[in-house]
Amino acid sequence: MPEKQPGSKDIPPAGVCWKPAKEYKTGDWRSKRPVRDEEKCTRCLTCWIFCPDAAISWDGKDIHFDLNYCKGCGICAEECPVKCIEMEDE
Repeated sequence: MPEKQPGSKDIPPAGVCWKPAKEYKTGDWRSKRPVRDEEKCTRCLTCWIFCPDAAISWDGKDIHFDLNYCKGCGICAEECPVKCIEMEDE
């Protein structure tokens, strides 16, 4: 008998239910890309925290978008507290 897979009720509160894919470049799915106004940006890393695709990185000094993996969802722009990210057409 096959082992039962866990369901949604088996995930603990605040459990992570996704895993960013780094095996395949998925950036060509997007129709919009994030563009950051570096002067407005406070480098709070809210965009990095909320990015579901791990397409935003922090090198200790600045934020970088990896467009090979960004699907253009716009969550980073929506969550940015200073609204320094705009989603622009590809």
